[in-house]
Order: sequence, then structure tokens, then C-alpha cells
Amino acid sequence: MIKVSIITVCYNSAATIRRTIESVLGQTYDNIEYIIVDGASKDETLSIIEEYKGAFGQRLRLVSEPDQGIYDAMNKGIRMAEGTLIGILNSDDFYEPMAVEHMVNAMTDEKYQILYGFVRSLKNDMEYLIQRHSFQFLREEMFEHPACFVTKAVYDDFGYFDLQYVSVADYDFMLRMSQIEEVKFYLVDHLITNFAQGGMSSTAAAWLDLLKLRRNHGIISEREYKREMLKDKLYRVYCKLIHKSIH
Repeated sequence: MIKVSIITVCYNSAATIRRTIESVLGQTYDNIEYIIVDGASKDETLSIIEEYKGAFGQRLRLVSEPDQGIYDAMNKGIRMAEGTLIGILNSDDFYEPMAVEHMVNAMTDEKYQILYGFVRSLKNDMEYLIQRHSFQFLREEMFEHPACFVTKAVYDDFGYFDLQYVSVADYDFMLRMSQIEEVKFYLVDHLITNFAQGGMSSTAAAWLDLLKLRRNHGIISEREYKREMLKDKLYRVYCKLIHKSIH
């Protein structure tokens, strides 16, 4: 039976992490190790995790220490992982009960695999959208990383998340992997993950990070990049002027 590693990175996630943990505990697939990488939380996150140690037994591994951001924490978890297949589950998301089983059943014999299924987006804890983008259009937009599982050999042999990107390192990773012939992408026709909308990926800083990524991967030219950066700068100046005029 293939061993699967699930990684959750968290920081001050007391409000949401219980549902995340329970979704891993409730999987129909048994051979799972659960790695939680905490960024030295100041709230009740760690005490909540402690509550579940008995239920998981030796399958739960926890590290809590400062990190250099979410992707640094993910890289730590990947290095710790002993499973053949790795899923990354954010601390405000949660899996469907058969998520891991569906992914394992979809695996082939190839060493380097990236599997991805459907994501249900939640807004105010209500179903907002169910979607799955094809990796064939990856240069246009990122597909649903919360529903991705990757064989550990992909990370070990071709690289982890690049920390120069604060909010789009997962997109950069997939773009890099899509250029490697040995890495095979597989669609999985099942709902895998429930995703809470909002967070870092929806901020203005994330947009600038995305522009840098698009330039670095040749999706936009240097001239286009500078033009978009100038537009952003002018917009920020405009917003400040409007704010001053109101107050």
C-alpha cells in the first residue's frame, strides 16, 4: 500500500485548523502520515493540534518554529515526508473524505507524477464554485494547487518551492515542472479539496509577485512588466491622493 504524506503549514490558525485536521483524520485511505509545520503560533493552534495526537498516533509529526514564509514551511514539510505521494493542505482548507483514496487510485507507474482534481471554493462557508483548470493552459493561469498531489521524487529530483516568490511559488513550481518531459500531469475526475476564498493570493502584493513570475517565465516581456508596474504605482499614488482629499 502506497504511503501518502499530507502536509499542513499553519500560523495562528486556531479558528480553522480543527476542521483541516479532522478532514485528514477522516480519510478512507489508511496509509497516511500527517506532517504539520507550524510557524511558532501565538494563539491556541498548538494546543488544538495536541488534542489529536492520540487519534493519529505515530502518524502525526509536528514541528513548530519560525520560518521564512509559507513556502519555506512547505519545503520543510516536503523534506520531512516519507511518503511516495505528497498532498499539501492549507490550514483553512479541508479534504473530501475520499480525497487521498481517489488520488492513489489515479496513480500510474511513472516515477514523476502530478495529479490534480476539483476544488470547491467556499465563500462565507457556503459553496461558491467548483472548478478544475487543465495544466495545458498553465501559462495563462494556475490550476487548483489545493487539489494537487505530487510524487516526492518530483520534488527531490527537480526542485522545491522557490522562496523568491512570496505568494506564487506554487505557480512557479508547476510552470517549471511542466517544462520537464519526465513529469506527467494527470487529471482526476473527483472533488478533492474545499478551499476558503481570500488570503494571501488575493492581495495587491500577490499581484506584483505574479507579474514578476510572468516576466521571469517569459509570459510577458520586460516592457510589459515595467508598464504594469508603472500602472500599479500610479494607481497607488491616486488612491493616496483620494484618501487625503476625503480626510
